[in-house]
Amino acid sequence: MSTDNAYTAAEVAQITPAVAGTVAEVKASDTQFVKRGDVLVNIDPVDARLGLAQAEAELERAIRRVKAYQTTDGNLAAQIQAREADSQRAAAQLTAAQADFERARVDLQRREALVESGSVSGDELTRARNAFKASEANLAAAIAAEQQASANLRSAKAARETNAIQIAEPSVAQNPEVVAARARLEQARVDLERTVIRAPIDGVVAKRQVQVGQRVQPGMPLMAVVPVGDIYVDANFKEVQLQRVRTGQPVTLHADLYGKDVTYHGVVEGFSGGSGSAFSAIPAQNATGNWIKVVQRLPVRVKLDAAELQANPLKVGLSMHAEIDTRGQRN
Repeated sequence: MSTDNAYTAAEVAQITPAVAGTVAEVKASDTQFVKRGDVLVNIDPVDARLGLAQAEAELERAIRRVKAYQTTDGNLAAQIQAREADSQRAAAQLTAAQADFERARVDLQRREALVESGSVSGDELTRARNAFKASEANLAAAIAAEQQASANLRSAKAARETNAIQIAEPSVAQNPEVVAARARLEQARVDLERTVIRAPIDGVVAKRQVQVGQRVQPGMPLMAVVPVGDIYVDANFKEVQLQRVRTGQPVTLHADLYGKDVTYHGVVEGFSGGSGSAFSAIPAQNATGNWIKVVQRLPVRVKLDAAELQANPLKVGLSMHAEIDTRGQRN
């Protein structure tokens, strides 16, 4: 069983940048053979180096900030102790003020009771009343001072709790701010490395579209690398021919490039998931009234012998003639 509707194909590697920048150098051109790891394009690294320097500074600043949080925790603990002492002193002063107020109130009541009998002079009563008003004012001031001391204590405790959240991790290296800054630094290093675009596989450069001085963006196609050493054949057999075809069957092939003088040997590697028309841009509308049955072709992938391919190289898209030996397949 044979077909001449067969063509060479390969898993082509598309070369695209991962970072934006201006192309400083293009070191590969169409038809050039490259090996994996060879430099294809250099993007101007100035922006990436500045980003790396900034990320390094951000990491150092984050480390210092976290260390400051740890130092601040000790300062806040001392402030809490001071505020607790202030609160205790204010409470004691409030107690004393309450006692003075109560004593002044009692003295005033006694003197007001003795006024009618003449036992207390008007001057003495005035002094008692002034003493009472002074003690009342002192009591109000002591209450306010005690409330302020309590508020200051609560504020100091809240500040320490807030700061404690920043240093929840036991070490500086594990602090989230430092971890995030370190991740940004690693990303900056990767971005700098990505300014050098290398070949991902061995192959021949094709479809070069990039030029020196061009501003490129991530994902923009620059060129392709065709792995000519891993070329396979897509043989499009009619559906009625595939009844006895199985994976692993031997295949004999000839390329129009070399004619009958060169014979390739391969094996059936697999079958496409659908016919060519099923994956076309405009699939056939078989439900229309003027439908005419057309025999479909299903691509059969044929793996070529690597030694024969190296001896007689092929390129993608060349015409082939494929013949599958199905004699070993029983019905």
